[in-house]
Amino acid sequence: MITSDTIIALATPSGNGAIAVLRLSGPESFIKVDAHFKPASGKSILHANSHTLHLGLLKAKNQVLDEVLVGVFKGPKSYTGEDVVEISCHGSVYIQQQIIQHFIEGGVRLANPGEFTLRAFLNGKMDLSQAEAVADLIASENEASHKLALQQMRGGFSSEIRELRAELLNFASLIALELDFSEEDVEFANRDAFYALLNRLKALLKALIDSFALGNVIKNGIPVAIAGEPNVGKSTLLNALLQEEKALVSDIAGTTRDAIEDEMVLEGIRFRFIDTAGIRDTEDTVEHMGIQRTFQKMDQARIIMYLLDSRTLTEKDLGAAQDEWNKIQHRYNEKLFILVVNKAELLANSARSKVSDAFPNAVFLSAKIGDGLEVLKDRLLAFVNLGQLQSGDPVVTNVRHHEALTGALNAINRVYRGMENNVPTDLVSIDINQALFQLGKITGEITTDDLLGNIFANFCIGK
Repeated sequence: MITSDTIIALATPSGNGAIAVLRLSGPESFIKVDAHFKPASGKSILHANSHTLHLGLLKAKNQVLDEVLVGVFKGPKSYTGEDVVEISCHGSVYIQQQIIQHFIEGGVRLANPGEFTLRAFLNGKMDLSQAEAVADLIASENEASHKLALQQMRGGFSSEIRELRAELLNFASLIALELDFSEEDVEFANRDAFYALLNRLKALLKALIDSFALGNVIKNGIPVAIAGEPNVGKSTLLNALLQEEKALVSDIAGTTRDAIEDEMVLEGIRFRFIDTAGIRDTEDTVEHMGIQRTFQKMDQARIIMYLLDSRTLTEKDLGAAQDEWNKIQHRYNEKLFILVVNKAELLANSARSKVSDAFPNAVFLSAKIGDGLEVLKDRLLAFVNLGQLQSGDPVVTNVRHHEALTGALNAINRVYRGMENNVPTDLVSIDINQALFQLGKITGEITTDDLLGNIFANFCIGK
């Protein structure tokens, strides 16, 4: 992993635009740019103050490439902690390519994905969890994911993890010292204070692990399968939610043969709706394949929105509908469910009362005219604990963090049990070290080249 040379990359999206920004970082950034940049002021950027902008011409082989604006950021007070130059040029793809190629020919290396942020991490400008939050911030597509990424980039829970890890490391050192004096039966680590630390760690780790359920759906969206028999209004409901004609609607049963997916954001939470083929017995081979895919999508969904047609809920069919609903709930007993009675405008008040008694938690709506949609949206949001997001409490969104936190909590629980059962100190120290290892993986105090490679490979080039 080479981090001592000078690198360059396009920091803005590729393609034509009004301007483009190219970033250089490394020990020769100023020298490489100064050799070909002619400031309008006539003063070399080698002697410029940090965090200043300079207008001038960028030349290659005595030919002007472009009139540019050069930003100077001297290390360690820069994004990467190194000397950084940002060149703002006109947004022609040709100009961008010519400038990059010119510097590569001059000995500057094209940056790898995420290499600027990797250098920021290696130079102590941010910890590993903050570096990962940079990628999340770039990828954020709604208010909630943006808020969480920004919170994590500013420290999030990592500062508290670091403090508690430092305390645990101190106790680990005292326990190791006790092992050196095991024949003298002395205690350097205060056991009451140690128990208090373990309890604080357990509480924090459990809260963070529990928050992952919210963080994961905010980051990746909540898949919602819209299911039911043919012609109950599934496609009409999808169109009503999205406010566009996304799915084909027809009175002919079995119109939807394949799953249709699209997304919408409610109060900062992204829901991924999946309109599925109607569930029924059929001899049609293609429709049968679509129904099989319906069950696959229901398996993958977090929420199943199951529709019933109000016209079929007569007294003689009400029992059959209840049996159908019970079978679906039994088959997917780990899912969250919303039962929707569609075409509710066709129900007389007396019939509606009987249906309400049979399905007390059902949402009554008319997808065709939009009545009841707000109630349905509120029911969807009720499945998400937005209170934790609104309170500003730390929320874990990263699978790697969740796995490390779970490993740390398991190790802390073993330490606690070992202490209570008077397990020999040398055995307890093994679990303490495992907890320290897992906590260190989150903040980057413990890393490997493979781990860093996996993380930063997912970044865009130029960040």
